[in-house]
Amino acid sequence: MQDQHHWSDVTWRDRRILAVLLLVLLVGGVAGAAGMRLFIRTRPPQLSLGEWQAGTKERTLERFKQELNLTPEQSVQVEEILDDFVMYVQTLQAQMDDVRATGKQKILACLTPEQREKFLSMMKELQPRASAQ
Repeated sequence: MQDQHHWSDVTWRDRRILAVLLLVLLVGGVAGAAGMRLFIRTRPPQLSLGEWQAGTKERTLERFKQELNLTPEQSVQVEEILDDFVMYVQTLQAQMDDVRATGKQKILACLTPEQREKFLSMMKELQPRASAQ
């Protein structure tokens, strides 16, 4: 008689099942990482707040007025919304800067002097990349 397998016979201790699950997780992780990397490289460049405040707001508002055929009331509303958005982003940016600084200080506090020097050097290397994004 031929040996038949039933689902009730399958357990989590079966190495083949665990290997397949691990493989699926690894492939998914690699695919997700590759997708994020591609997304980051191909997304349109985003304006910094400095660029936004240096005349971009007026150009954006004018384009919205023309292409969306905004009424004067809508133009005022959209301008207020854009101003609120810029203020919100500035507030978030300041909070993120504070969190980064706090994290950096906590890391520095637990390192040896040699490690601190290397860490600060690593941070300098990362700064040009962070500001380019």
